[in-house]
Amino acid sequence: MKRLIYRTAQLRGLILLGLLFLTLILLGGMIWRNLQRLETVRAYISYSYRLQEVSLNMQQILLKQLSGSNKDLSFNRLKEIEREVKNLINANYYSDKETPEKLRQLHSLLVGLIKDQKQIQPVMLFPALNRMKEILNAEIVQDEQILTEVVQDTRTELELAVGTLIAILLLGGWVLRRRILDPLGDLSQLLSRLAKGDFTPISTRRLHPLLLPVFTSYNEMVLRLRELEKENRLRAQSLEAEIRTAAQALLGQQRSLARAERLAAVGELAASIAHELRNPLAGILMSCSNLRKEISDPDQAQRLDLIGAELKRLTRLLNNLLDQAKHTPQPAVELHIANVVQELLALTRYQIPAHLQLESRIPEALSCRLPEGNFRQALLNLVLNAAQAMGETPGKVRVEAHQNDEILYLRVSDEGPGFSQEMLDGGIRPFVSGSQRGTGLGLTMVQRFAQEVGGHVQIANKQPHGACVTLILPYQGEQQHACHTTDYRGRNTFRH
Repeated sequence: MKRLIYRTAQLRGLILLGLLFLTLILLGGMIWRNLQRLETVRAYISYSYRLQEVSLNMQQILLKQLSGSNKDLSFNRLKEIEREVKNLINANYYSDKETPEKLRQLHSLLVGLIKDQKQIQPVMLFPALNRMKEILNAEIVQDEQILTEVVQDTRTELELAVGTLIAILLLGGWVLRRRILDPLGDLSQLLSRLAKGDFTPISTRRLHPLLLPVFTSYNEMVLRLRELEKENRLRAQSLEAEIRTAAQALLGQQRSLARAERLAAVGELAASIAHELRNPLAGILMSCSNLRKEISDPDQAQRLDLIGAELKRLTRLLNNLLDQAKHTPQPAVELHIANVVQELLALTRYQIPAHLQLESRIPEALSCRLPEGNFRQALLNLVLNAAQAMGETPGKVRVEAHQNDEILYLRVSDEGPGFSQEMLDGGIRPFVSGSQRGTGLGLTMVQRFAQEVGGHVQIANKQPHGACVTLILPYQGEQQHACHTTDYRGRNTFRH
């Protein structure tokens, strides 16, 4: 009985699969046929494209004759066109039957022009161009007609194939729902009972023989799940008791470790900052160095050098911050003030709007012993503050430096609105800024740098408008006389 049921189901399945397979074969055949036809159309279009190239070359010769260009060059181009027309005559990818004869007539005209050995006149090319236009128009019309026929045949075949496939799918869907989905829906309800914890077996009476093995297996699964549920319940009770005991022990250990974790928080934070920032900076610096070796453009190489220098400065700044936490002062080194300012302004040029001009007026070889990283950071803060204060107003940010006795004066001025009277009266204070977007920490960092090296900062307003910040630092170096002036719109001059 079971074998008979299985054979009937297998026969129906094989019939359905056979119909699907036949449909796929028909679709494959139609696709292959259309591909062959499209390949033919592609050859026709390629042939037309070659005709268009010949026509364009002839038009170019005509234009050169009209413009009085090199006559010998036009004669050589005409020979090349004659050879291409000859090749087109021998090709078999034309769609218009009259194309070969028309091409032979065109070839005769071209041969006559070449054998004449006289100067080619523009009027002599018009008959050949008209003949070429007739050939090209006829080919295009035939190509469009063939392509239209291919599209119409493909649409008809596709509609027929889609209709057949839909009919087969509808028939298969009806069989699937009647024989499989409806019984599986009943099985879904039984599985929902299992999810609710109902492990009661069902009666297998009055079931269709085809579904009897499925529901028999369901009853076996239900009985097994009942046993497993009982075992899991006992195991869960045992685990709850063990977890309760372990949780109490862990809470005691957590209280004892909380104090140690709080004490180590500050040191761990500092170590993580050093690890997370210095390592990526080292990787970026190495990548820039490798990229610098591969670039030959001087302008791009200069920009990469500036990027590398700033990355090194960031690394030094990070090390300085960690050294400050360890109360280790940054060592002072001999700095060439003009070079440092030039490098900083060249890099800053790409961080500020184009309508702002950067200019430096610094003695050519002025040098002083200062902490390089802190000095660069202080100067960068002053230049960026000046650019931010000017906003969208065109103007100039000027950096000046000179030495007088034992004092080094470094002045950064702008043409913005200047400092507020409140700031001039109260001086530089943390979190007090004249800009709505400012934090008030930039000038504070500059002031701290000046105080660390034994100097101070002065702020003032210029007339008729603008702000001026002066760094007054102890000077250690030789006095120089040549003045280096740089305008960071592309002009360098020296003043004595």
